[in-house]
Amino acid sequence: MKSDSSQSDAQGGSDNGSGKVQNNAVRERHEERSVKQASRLSARLIYAVIRHDGDEELNRPLTSLVWSGLAAGILISLSVIAQASLHARLPDESWRILVESLGYSAGFMVVIFGRMQLFTENTITTVLPVVAERSLTCLLKMLRLWAIVLASNILGCAIASGFLSIPHVIPDEMTDSLLAVARHATDGDMGQNFYRAMPAGIIIAAVVWIMPAAQGSSFLVILAMTWLLAASGSAHVVAGSVEAGLLVWSGHMSLTEAISRFFFPVLAGNVAGGTAVFTLLTWGQVKNEVIGEHDEADDES
Repeated sequence: MKSDSSQSDAQGGSDNGSGKVQNNAVRERHEERSVKQASRLSARLIYAVIRHDGDEELNRPLTSLVWSGLAAGILISLSVIAQASLHARLPDESWRILVESLGYSAGFMVVIFGRMQLFTENTITTVLPVVAERSLTCLLKMLRLWAIVLASNILGCAIASGFLSIPHVIPDEMTDSLLAVARHATDGDMGQNFYRAMPAGIIIAAVVWIMPAAQGSSFLVILAMTWLLAASGSAHVVAGSVEAGLLVWSGHMSLTEAISRFFFPVLAGNVAGGTAVFTLLTWGQVKNEVIGEHDEADDES
């Protein structure tokens, strides 16, 4: 009897011990998941998210790119409308630009949260796969996407600015504010527009880089960064094309001047800022980790 009792006690102790081990393992896994959820995404993981998005964008069909880019070009005009609305209602003081620039975020909110094709976002999203793969096929895919999205964006901007120029679409008291905002955004010669477009390219690329880690703060990220873009006087080729279009439709700027003095210099500045500066810098900080992972995968295979 004592022997049976001893065996029973030993078995019970063993069961309790294994139960504690299992409970500890479950708790450790739960704690590990909690730590991963609470910790910031590493630069390598942010790169992986954007690289994945870039691969998807490079393989999207033509029709999808055109309609998405067209919608983005039209809806980015909400930035100009919102900024002009604030401009019209604020006193003519030195601080007015700081407040009215908050309106500049409106169109970017719609376009970015709506996952529409905005050219300046693609200066980092679709460039990362090209930098990583370094293949001619990937490069041609990127150039194809850039051409389609940029053309669709600009067509959308032309439609939006033309519509806003129709009498009574915008209240008469806002027309002067709309043109004042447009003149401020497109002011400068070719050299000045190129240089002030570079920060805009960096800012939009930074938004794309930050968004995966922003989680519930995405709204504030877009608001702060696009406010900075407008308040600092930086030039954005898509939103700025709406403003240049307003001046062309109203007769305050010739089409040739809009293209030569504003569009091409700003386009070059945005690409230089978003691609040559920001994208290559971010690639530099993850390059060794990414290449190391690829080498390990090749060794295992």
